[in-house]
Amino acid sequence: MEALFFNVEDGFLEAMVRGYKAGILTNSNYQNLAQCETLDDLKLQLAATDYGNFLQNEPSPLATTTIADKARETLVSHFQYIRANAVKPLSTFLDFITYSYMIDNTILLITGTLHERDTNELLERCHPLGLFDGIAALCIATNVSELYSTVMVESPLAPYFEKCLSAQDLDEMNIEIIRNTLYKAYLEDFYIYCQTLGGPTAEVMGEILQFEADRRVINITLNSLDTELSKDDRNKLFPTVGRLYPEGTMKLARADDSDQVRLALDPYPDYKQFFDEPVGSERSLEDKFFEYEVHLNKRSFTRQFQYGVFFAYLKLKEQEIRNIVWIAECIAQQQKERINSYITIF
Repeated sequence: MEALFFNVEDGFLEAMVRGYKAGILTNSNYQNLAQCETLDDLKLQLAATDYGNFLQNEPSPLATTTIADKARETLVSHFQYIRANAVKPLSTFLDFITYSYMIDNTILLITGTLHERDTNELLERCHPLGLFDGIAALCIATNVSELYSTVMVESPLAPYFEKCLSAQDLDEMNIEIIRNTLYKAYLEDFYIYCQTLGGPTAEVMGEILQFEADRRVINITLNSLDTELSKDDRNKLFPTVGRLYPEGTMKLARADDSDQVRLALDPYPDYKQFFDEPVGSERSLEDKFFEYEVHLNKRSFTRQFQYGVFFAYLKLKEQEIRNIVWIAECIAQQQKERINSYITIF
């Protein structure tokens, strides 16, 4: 019965996203890309994949930023097609996915306003998935108070700003604190929404969003060590969801150094392993987070009749684009000895 009702409205789009997922680059594709000597060779190799001739109108010499932008355009077109054909509750779920990009775009425009930069230029740098009808109005704001008022009226993020921040906060708080405050409210809201959907969506997305919350908790802790941010203020930035909450987050809120962070994560084997790297390893903590994220997103495709695959496909493709850009940068900078330091997906 669950399959029957799911397929009535969402079966076609789930099939679409699973078809898109089949085109994600495999390890053999990456090996072919890593053997390229120039970016034009890379262009030819990518033409033999699902990317096709997405660079055919780009003149030589190619820039890595061009490759990244065109690859992202391909991903965005896939997502927008799915969103245009979705109905509730899937359409609402997909809207939640875009909110994280809206937060980053809004923070970018706030930063530009604070530093009196041309926000129209910043608008060009915004992520396409984070654009919304009122975002152009943010560029008209000449000060933080005007920008805050515009966000409260025009932006889908208004509930998060209203709940967490005031115009005075935007003017006085560190921009990363503002970003993390908004992400905390967003993750908690997204998690609650997924739980209300129930079934396999609640299970799959629950695990993914709990990891995302825990990753933010760990990064906030490490980045705030030896800074002026108080332990109480650090704790206020921690999402109240995740496997670390509440015992682990309480310990991390009190941590004074990286050794205490490791100690706080000892009861969590999946996270403890991120710090158990041999001396001299080139794998960063961020790399390990990305690897674990890929693992969770791949696993979501083993479950049927749930919305996690839409989220997972987007995140896997973003990792793929990071891999392509890494390989392209290594080729462009003639750093071939580091070219294999990408994160394999399949």
